[in-house]
Amino acid sequence: MAITSAGIMAGNSLFGMSAKSYRNIIGANERINLAIIGLNGRGSTMAGTFARQKNAEISTLCDVDTRVFVKALKSVASNKQISVPKTEGDCRKVMQDKNIDAIYIATPDHWHTPLTIMGCQAGKHVYVEKPLSHNPHEGELAIAAARKYDRVVQMGAQRRSAPVLTEGIQQLHEGIIGRVYYAKTWYTNDRKATFLTPGTAPAELNYDLWQGPAPRLAYQNGLIHYNWHWFWHWGTGEALNNGTHEVDIARWGLGVDYPVKVSSSGGRYAFKDDWQTPDTQVVTLEYPDRKMIMWESSSANGRRIEGDERGVIFYGENGSLSTGNDAYKVFDLKGKLTKEVASKDKEEAMQGRNTATVSLSLDSMHAADFLDAIRQNRKPNCDVEIGHKSIVGMQLSNIAWRVGRELHLDPKNGHILNDPEAEKLWKRSYEPGWEPKV
Repeated sequence: MAITSAGIMAGNSLFGMSAKSYRNIIGANERINLAIIGLNGRGSTMAGTFARQKNAEISTLCDVDTRVFVKALKSVASNKQISVPKTEGDCRKVMQDKNIDAIYIATPDHWHTPLTIMGCQAGKHVYVEKPLSHNPHEGELAIAAARKYDRVVQMGAQRRSAPVLTEGIQQLHEGIIGRVYYAKTWYTNDRKATFLTPGTAPAELNYDLWQGPAPRLAYQNGLIHYNWHWFWHWGTGEALNNGTHEVDIARWGLGVDYPVKVSSSGGRYAFKDDWQTPDTQVVTLEYPDRKMIMWESSSANGRRIEGDERGVIFYGENGSLSTGNDAYKVFDLKGKLTKEVASKDKEEAMQGRNTATVSLSLDSMHAADFLDAIRQNRKPNCDVEIGHKSIVGMQLSNIAWRVGRELHLDPKNGHILNDPEAEKLWKRSYEPGWEPKV
């Protein structure tokens, strides 16, 4: 398989000793050299997170916008890495560097799977931020690439590495509230209106490479570096931008894989602006064995639900369990609290709307799990296949919203049944020469 384009060749200790003292204990052959690709916001924060890992070194920082390098370099240096990473503007050159063992991807969504495939082809392990893919077909390609090239591929669903939440999910599976049949999830924010205007890309930004696999469109002011989330050409809306996290927990707790039916209602209700994706959305995902997930999004009104900016409640025949972070509470059928387990990290509160990180400690645990999976040659906590199963339902919810009707699905793989118009959105078109293939 190849992604072709002109010029492409084809048990964790998180905050231990200094990088220098650690290097005196383990050999260079045991260190994992990483490249961080995509440095705005999340990427720069995670560069620091990986720099803190005593068994890793940031070798290269890569972004199409040269203005972000200063912040990312400071993030690495402030987290005790002695060596100074190289800076690179072209991810294709990162793939050619045989000294890089793994890549971390925090680019816009339309780049996630193409870069994951490129990394696997180049023999590199991959940590890719959610969502794993821009569309369902890409998710299947990402799984195929990970398996074909035998690479560790972790999706950035940090709560999969949260110790107290993991305990709570295990309690669900052991029957603490009986048979679990429903999970209610939500996300809230107070995002503002977005208007795009014609413009010229800054000299510091390689806009052509920023577009990469996406068919070319003219540059517009207001799109980069965050508002691309709300446009189908590059983003996947709030459903995948944030809904991924809660729905992943819900699917984990319910023990379900692919839905049999998906519906989605809502729209751009709060503002009349240029958003294409909904700011207000209610999604229902129905699964075999009489189980369901509901996700509610209020992107333009920050009123909390159940007292939390975001969260998950599991309903069972004997009670309920609420979570959403590295903690959980259990209630009986009358709503009386019967058990509460708080996070072990007493110093850090979850920041549900922080675009750089909701929790530095969860980031560190998930990064450490990725590195350990590479060393132990095992699947990570959020393996590529787990990630795909958690996002495909939300991708299908966006398809249902776009075609304006409920979708019926094959529970073996989530594929759309008997709806040719919706099936066209299972994939996307690509800029010629950039088509991902396995």
